[in-house]
Amino acid sequence: MATRLLQEIEASLNELNNIILGKEQQVRLALTCILASGHLLLEDLPGMGKTTLAHALSKVLGLDYKRIQFTSDLLPADLIGASVFDATASTFSFHRGPIFSSIFLADELNRATPKAQSALLEAMEEGQVSVDGETHVLPQPFFVIATQNPQSQSGTFPLPESQLDRFMFRLSLGYPDPSVERALLKGGQGRSALNNVQQILNTESLQQIQRLIPQIKVSDTLLDYVQRLIAQTRQDELCQLGLSPRGAIALVTSAQCWALLQGRSHVMPEDVQAVFVAVAGHRIVGKKETQGDQLARHILHSVDAVGNRAPV
Repeated sequence: MATRLLQEIEASLNELNNIILGKEQQVRLALTCILASGHLLLEDLPGMGKTTLAHALSKVLGLDYKRIQFTSDLLPADLIGASVFDATASTFSFHRGPIFSSIFLADELNRATPKAQSALLEAMEEGQVSVDGETHVLPQPFFVIATQNPQSQSGTFPLPESQLDRFMFRLSLGYPDPSVERALLKGGQGRSALNNVQQILNTESLQQIQRLIPQIKVSDTLLDYVQRLIAQTRQDELCQLGLSPRGAIALVTSAQCWALLQGRSHVMPEDVQAVFVAVAGHRIVGKKETQGDQLARHILHSVDAVGNRAPV
């Protein structure tokens, strides 16, 4: 079964790479995040393909997909839903909002006010929402894929640390290579290519993969390395806030998933290194103006895999 699933994963990556050209590493990380049951934050300038990647992921995985454009006038009820009075039955009935989907795309999340942003907190952590004292369970699987523009862009509201910590990965696609951009300019690719994306996985195969991930072995020596990395994020003179326990668990889980995608039954240091910046970059807060991704790379450079301090 594992061999078949690995073949389906590789086929999924091929489909995604046919849509998002020249970004194989970012595409593999995005799929790793979803397969590891994590929520994904895509941060980049407008027009870089963030929404296209989210839509392509939903098609390849065969999951129900809904998108909401976040704006400054968005209300929590616009996401979650609301209780509406039924005059015929003289009762209130709950009308579900778009968050009741397997993949919920929060497009330009940081353009909404903190009140609207906070409506996602319970859903992302508990897989449920509460309205008028009643709890409503979200469909399973449930993933939030959020896009946000850089904070330097006008009209943005910074996401609080508590919300950033609920995203397993933060990724940036960046500008395309010249050869890829030439193909785009010739009209060879674009959002229209989404119509040709083939579904590879389904809910059953996704759950089978998720059951395989905890079976990927993590040795005590590897955990020692992970704990040295975590400790360094909390002790380094450049860091004000380090990885939380939630972030530490996300690091191990995503490293297990990355190892699975490489066809291995155990985690190696390079698996941790491959996912570390995506896991830690949005969680680490620097004491100065240093960006989180830069701090995460600094931590990787200052801690080696065998217990000695690497040269800085």
